[in-house]
Amino acid sequence: MARPRFEIADIIRKADARISSRYRESLTWPQVKVLNAIVRCRTAALGGHRDQCTSCGYQTISYNSCRNRHCPRCQTNAREKWLAARQRELLPVDYYHVVFSVPHALVPLMWQNKKVLFRLLFEASAETLLKVASESKHLGAEIGFLSILHTWGQTLQRHPHIHCVVPGGGLSQDHKQWIRTPPRFFLPVKVLSLVFRGKFVAGLKRAFRQRKLVFFGACFPLAEEKEFNTFLRTLFREDWVVYAKPPFGGPEHVLHYLARYTHRVAISNHRLVDVTATHVTFRWKDYAHHSKQRTMTLTHEVFLRRFLEHVLPRGFPRIRYFGFLANRRRHSLLPLCRTLLAAAPAANVAEVAEPTVQHCPRCQNLMRIVEFLTASQVLSAEARPVEVHDTS
Repeated sequence: MARPRFEIADIIRKADARISSRYRESLTWPQVKVLNAIVRCRTAALGGHRDQCTSCGYQTISYNSCRNRHCPRCQTNAREKWLAARQRELLPVDYYHVVFSVPHALVPLMWQNKKVLFRLLFEASAETLLKVASESKHLGAEIGFLSILHTWGQTLQRHPHIHCVVPGGGLSQDHKQWIRTPPRFFLPVKVLSLVFRGKFVAGLKRAFRQRKLVFFGACFPLAEEKEFNTFLRTLFREDWVVYAKPPFGGPEHVLHYLARYTHRVAISNHRLVDVTATHVTFRWKDYAHHSKQRTMTLTHEVFLRRFLEHVLPRGFPRIRYFGFLANRRRHSLLPLCRTLLAAAPAANVAEVAEPTVQHCPRCQNLMRIVEFLTASQVLSAEARPVEVHDTS
């Protein structure tokens, strides 16, 4: 893929003076860290390393990446390593994609309680899948799946939702057989929606009772128990959308599909169309009109405010595993699944790109790191006739 013409780092640099004077005090420390990381990513400020060709001896300097999970430049290698690890866990069955969304009325409260309510979103959606799948009138099996949290819509507005990728089937209650799902059908979405609503609202009640929620601004009246209970009743009149996409085939398609959803940030550099001294224009898909491509123009401040709203709490995992794929059960139950499916270990089920390796521009042989450099050493080395690259 060609290098994008504009980057979020360009927007931060152009807007830095205005942000510092008007918004810095209102930003959280994690948000400030994200801004600093993105603007310094793959620059001399983070240091780098000297690479040398293993064949012709050609040398070059590469800048270090910031490795911040919200940086659009640092996700490729992380995604490739993660996908390589997941490759070994694939089963020879169809896979399903289920999406859980919450009503818009909940969004302001969720943003005031990110850690608590994003965790509840994971738990309620996971418990819903596990419960409905375990019932004999549906699948009657113990399933396993991974869940991915996204908090944004196409225009960077708040839109919290969970993507679940689920193998088509599960273990019987006695773990003696594999129960397959019917062709092209996983679980009834109407049932999933009702159970999800019940579990999420029950979790809200529990969090309120345990005083785990905070209330500010427009949400402040909800601190009163009577108002909060009234709010909960309104949620039962809202649409709780659970969407199950058609199965996207066996393991040969899963990894490429997952690559579109894991390690994604709110907006990639490739969606930026133009960056002026005051505004940024980006592409977005209008899903309400058959995914038509449109453009939107925002001021730097509005764009960055929307972007920073999707910075997750420190240490909060965006990808989680449940059922027989849960971290504590995976090593014992995955081999059992393979045995019941009479499947060999999925060593080469799908082709996953190797982590990026730098090649010599002269002879195309591999480059290897021969020296690590601090920021001052990089600046000093740049004064010499050695080629400098901004990849690492």
